[in-house]
Order: sequence, then C-alpha cells, then structure tokens
Amino acid sequence: MSDALSVRAARFAAAYALLRAAADVADHWVQTDHQARTKGQHDHHDGQSSAAGRKACAAHVATYTATQAAALLAGSRLLGVRLRPGPVAAALALSAITHYVADRREPLRRLADATGKANFVRLADHGMNGAYCLDQAWHHAFETAAAVIASV
Repeated sequence: MSDALSVRAARFAAAYALLRAAADVADHWVQTDHQARTKGQHDHHDGQSSAAGRKACAAHVATYTATQAAALLAGSRLLGVRLRPGPVAAALALSAITHYVADRREPLRRLADATGKANFVRLADHGMNGAYCLDQAWHHAFETAAAVIASV
C-alpha cells in the first residue's frame, strides 16, 4: 500500500470512529427529552405541531453536528491525523442534512414503505423497534459516507 493510501485509510478510520462515537453521544446523551419526543411531530391540521417538530429537530441536529465537529477536531488533533477543513465541513453538512431527514420520521417511514419494510418500520415488540433500527442503519451509512468525504 502506498504511503498516500495508508494516510488516507488512517484518516478515514479516525473520521469514522470519531463521527460514530459522537453520533451515539449526541443522540442518546446530548439530545434533550423534548427534542426526542417532538422532532418527529407532523400535524397537518393546524401546522403547530409540524412547526414544533421542525424546530425541535433543527435544534437536535445543531447539537448533534456540533458534537460531531468537536469530536473530529479534538480527536484528529489528539491522534495527529490531519483532516482538511473543506472536506470536514462537507462531511458534517452531509451528516446534518441526512440526520434531519431521518429524524423527522415520516421520510424514513415512506422510504421503508416503498422498499417493502412497512411491517418492520412499525415493529415495536419482541424486544425490537424496527423504526429505531432503520433510523440507525440510515445514520451509520451516511456517517460512513461522511467519513469518506472527511478523509479526502
């Protein structure tokens, strides 16, 4: 493996690990109870709940992205891995946008319905929550893409 390829692989591995760890912290520790309960609200009758849902989701995504940015900055410095600002900004933007889409709930539900996962996305028994599993798979996929972008 060439030195340039080794460096890029190390940057990818560091970026992925930092993004993934920060995502779990942001989703499960930083996110407020209000954000978690409200971010997916859709009320097409009066618009109030939809506005509250969008606001809560935006606030969650802001703290989520800040947590990932802090992890990338601190972690890459501690590891001595040089990540360039432009690709890092693009990676964080991809993570933020796709996180917002998933956390509004309805877009992911529609995607699950369209891809034959309607029953799974609504599964909430037998020790499993299908919507949460699909949500996390979505986030992991885009965090991987973000890590590839950040490692350029």
